[in-house]
Amino acid sequence: MEHFLLQLFIFLAAAAIAVPLAKKVGLGSVLGYLIAGIIIGPFGLSLIGDIEEVMHFTEFGVVMMLFLVGLELKPSLLWQMRTPILGMGGTQVVVSAVLICGVALFFLPWQQSLAIGLTLALSSTAIVLQTLREKGLMNSPSGRSIFSVLLFQDLAVIPILAVLPLLATLATHDHGHHESVLFDINALPGYLKIMATLGAIFFIFFLGKFVARPMFRAIAATRVREVFVAAALALVVGISLLMAVVGLSPALGTFLAGVVLADNEYRHELESDIEPFKGLLLGIFFISIGASLNFSLIGDKILLIGGLTAGLIILKWVVLYGTGIIFGVAPKERSLFAIALAQGGEFAFVLFQFSKANGVLGPEVIEPLISAVALSMFLAPLLFLAYEKFSLKEQEDEASHPEDHIERSGHKVILAGFGRLGTDLGRFLISAGIKPVILDHDPANVEVLRRFGFEVYYGDTTRLDLLEAAGAAEAELLVITIGDGEKARELVKMVQKHYPHLKIAANTANRSSAYDLMDLGVADIQRETIGSSLALGEKALLLLGMDPYEAYRLKRIFLKNDEEMMPVLYKAHREDEENYISMYQKHNQTLEELMTLDQRLDMEELDKAWTVGNPED
Repeated sequence: MEHFLLQLFIFLAAAAIAVPLAKKVGLGSVLGYLIAGIIIGPFGLSLIGDIEEVMHFTEFGVVMMLFLVGLELKPSLLWQMRTPILGMGGTQVVVSAVLICGVALFFLPWQQSLAIGLTLALSSTAIVLQTLREKGLMNSPSGRSIFSVLLFQDLAVIPILAVLPLLATLATHDHGHHESVLFDINALPGYLKIMATLGAIFFIFFLGKFVARPMFRAIAATRVREVFVAAALALVVGISLLMAVVGLSPALGTFLAGVVLADNEYRHELESDIEPFKGLLLGIFFISIGASLNFSLIGDKILLIGGLTAGLIILKWVVLYGTGIIFGVAPKERSLFAIALAQGGEFAFVLFQFSKANGVLGPEVIEPLISAVALSMFLAPLLFLAYEKFSLKEQEDEASHPEDHIERSGHKVILAGFGRLGTDLGRFLISAGIKPVILDHDPANVEVLRRFGFEVYYGDTTRLDLLEAAGAAEAELLVITIGDGEKARELVKMVQKHYPHLKIAANTANRSSAYDLMDLGVADIQRETIGSSLALGEKALLLLGMDPYEAYRLKRIFLKNDEEMMPVLYKAHREDEENYISMYQKHNQTLEELMTLDQRLDMEELDKAWTVGNPED
C-alpha cells in the first residue's frame, strides 16, 4: 500500500510541477506530461518502477476520453459526417498501411509487414484531441477533419485486432495473456466468437437506449451526487470489461456507449462527473509514455530508431497532405491537418503487445518500433508549435498581398479592425452619417464583408505606409478594435510618433489591457464587455420586477462611478498591488452603498449620476 501511494504521489507531484512550467513557456500540457515522465522514469531519476503496469492502468484514461467524445456525437451527426469519416479516415488508414507495409517488405515477411503497417497507420487520439482543445481548434475546419480521421482510426482498431491473429508466424509463449476473468473467448469456435462480439455490441446499444435513462433517473432522484458519480464510472468500467471479455477494444465500446447516450438528458451530468477522472488518468498516461522511452535502446540503435521515427512522420505527413487535397481541405488548413496526425498512436502499444502474444511479431522487431512510436508522440506537440510559428510567418508573408487602393477623400475616421465589435461599430458610424476608412488584416474576412456591402480594405494597420494611404495625416480620429493587445499597443505607439494630432479611441478585452493602453497615454478606452454586462444586468433587474426607470438609473450610476474610478485604480495598480486590491474593494463597497441609497434622497441629486464621462457634473 505504501509503495502504491508513493508511486501515485510521484506521478501527481511530477504533473503538478512540470505542466504549469511547460504551459508557461508555451509548450502545452501534453509536452509537460511527457517531459515529467522522462525525468521521473527509469532513464531519468528512476523514481518509478514498472512502467508497463502503470500504462495498462492509465490507458483507461484514453477509454474515458473516447466515452466523452462519443457523448458529444449524436447518431444523426455521425451520419452527417459519414463522408469525411469513411472517405478521409479510410483513405488515410489504408494508404498509410499499404505504404508502410511496402517499405517493411524489404526487411520482413509480408505477414509482419502488414501487421506493422496497420499498427503504425493509427495516430494518437489522446495527444491530438488534447492539443486541439487547448489551442481552441476543435471546431475549426481542420479540427473537424482531424477528428473525422481519428474517429475512423479508433473504429479501425476492431478489424485490426481481428486480422492480427491470422498473421501469426511465430510460436507464442505468453500463455493466458488474453484469458478473461470470466472465460477465454479464444477457446470458442469462430462462429461463436462472432456471435459473442455482435451480442456485446447489441447489448451496449440496448443498455444505452432502454436501461440507462430510467437507471439514471432513479439515481438522480436520490439527490446523492457521489452515487451518480459511482454509476457513471461503473457504466464505463463495465462496458470496458465487456469489450475486453469478447476481445474487442474497450475504447471502442465506451465510444459506442457515449454515442448511444448522446441524446440522454443526463449527458451533461455524465460529462461533468467523468471529466476529472479522465483528465487525471490521461495525464498519468502521458507521463508513462515519457517514462517508457528506452534511452539505452535508443542510444544503441540511434540511427535505426531515428530513421524509423523520421520515416514514419514524413510518410504519414505526405499521405495526410495528399488526402487533404483529394477531399478538398482548404490549402491553409492542409499543413495543420497533416502535422496533427503524423505521429504514431497509443493503440500501437496495445496492438504491438497483442501481436507479440499472438506470435505475429517478435521482441526484436517490436522494441525499436515502440521506441519510434513513443518518440513520434513526444515530437507531436513540438510539431504543433513549429506549425504555429510557421503559420505566424505565413501571416506576416501575407503582407506581400497587394494593399487595396483606398479612396480616402473626406474621411475623418479610420477604423482599425472589423471583427465582431468593429462590424457593429462601423454600422453605427455609417448610420450616423460618418463614413470611416475601414481596415482589416484578414483577407478572407475582407472578402466576406465586402459581399455584405461594407467598404473594407485589406492591410496590416501597424504598417506606416498603409496608415498614410488611409489618410492618417488628414483624419481626426483613429478607432482601434483589434483583438490582439500587442498589435493594438504597437499601433498606438506608431500613431503617437508619426501622427500626434490623431485622436485615439480604443477597445480592450479587459481592465488589464486597458491599463496597458493607459500606460501609453490613451484616455478614451472602452472595455469590451462592460456595455454588454450592464445591459444584461439591466434586463436581469427588469425580469426581477424592478421599475424600468429605476433599473436604467442604477445602470447609469454604476457606469459613471466605474469610469470615474478607472484612473484612480490605474494609478494604484501601477504603484502597489496591495493598495490596488484595497482600493478596488473599497470602490465596490462605496458603489454598493450609493446604489442602495434611500429612495427619499433628492432625485435631482441622484440624477446627476446619469451624466457619463464628465466627473465635474
